[in-house]
Amino acid sequence: MFTHNLDPVIFNIGIVSIRWYSLAYILGIVIGWWYGKKLISNKTWILEEKFNLKHFDDLITYLVVSIIIGGRLGYVVFYNIEYYLSNPVDIFKIWEGGMSFHGALIGIILGTYIFAIRRKIKTLFLLDVLACVSPIGIFFGRIANFINSELVGKVSSVPWSVIFPKIDLMPRHPSQLYEAVLEGLILFLILNVIFSRKYEIGSCSSLFLIFYGIFRMISEMFREPDVQLGYIFNLASMGSILSFLMILSGITMFYIVKKR
Repeated sequence: MFTHNLDPVIFNIGIVSIRWYSLAYILGIVIGWWYGKKLISNKTWILEEKFNLKHFDDLITYLVVSIIIGGRLGYVVFYNIEYYLSNPVDIFKIWEGGMSFHGALIGIILGTYIFAIRRKIKTLFLLDVLACVSPIGIFFGRIANFINSELVGKVSSVPWSVIFPKIDLMPRHPSQLYEAVLEGLILFLILNVIFSRKYEIGSCSSLFLIFYGIFRMISEMFREPDVQLGYIFNLASMGSILSFLMILSGITMFYIVKKR
């Protein structure tokens, strides 16, 4: 059993605090940016025209904006709509926390689509590359969640349980680490093996939706539901419901890709 005493702040510079969560976002974007360009260089032969890597550099700006807007609006709509309808100004207080992965995903898809249309690039190819690099950011993000003592797991007596004093003194599943392994490491390996060996345009995007949805639903079994929501209809958490919709979308997309 481990008692969590990690500080979410790395260090302070005057009135500015450098946090692990911010570092996780930066590392995820920078490493994903670098690795994405490597993947594109190895697969440009599948496109009708030579891919200009500068396009991918420009895409990063779209993605950063899409992640912030989509993640925030997703949290507002999916997880706390009543509060924000009563306090609309708080929607803009991102520094107080509250981001949704599923909202960020929708933002990324829309942002990539708009970018691809403007640059006349195949949207699914860009989404496939992003699907392969996204687990990097997810991994760092879940580690940051663990350091921040947020998204904690259910009470448990397993030997590797963790006590989060900021929450209570009950031993809990380190569900953030489960997600880091499943949605980060394992998902990264699956998608990158497919991308390097049996790649078809659209395959990695659809499989990302399927496998992330499955892994997230498994993780949700060990994770406390959001306090303000609990279990929807006393059956499933909001994260599980959204992930199930991801799986259905991924299966539909995979079928369409294979049919084409």
